[in-house]
Amino acid sequence: MSEKKAEVITMKIAEEKNEMIIELVNTYDFEGEKISKIDMSGLEDITANDMIKANKVLTASGGVSMMPETNLEYCLIIAAGATGRPVEFFKSMKPHDAIKIKNAVTNFFFGEE
Repeated sequence: MSEKKAEVITMKIAEEKNEMIIELVNTYDFEGEKISKIDMSGLEDITANDMIKANKVLTASGGVSMMPETNLEYCLIIAAGATGRPVEFFKSMKPHDAIKIKNAVTNFFFGEE
């Protein structure tokens, strides 16, 4: 019985990890690498200090938002920090993919699935 329980827990962890992988509509050639998926699991390591820094970057670029967690540029800055990819990569995305990344960040912050 405990073997089945362990299997269920393992499957649940694998599903949760896969939820953090965003399948992009487009494939991007960035610095010689073909990118069609983004692993957003690094969001788990983001701190409040990272959020404050992202807000400062947003403000310095002229952006102002009452709720930065719903702002596209802010979410792309957070995604850059979470993935280790430069923000320029995310800013070069086509709208559909950029919105997928924004929604992943926003949903992570607000706990939506």
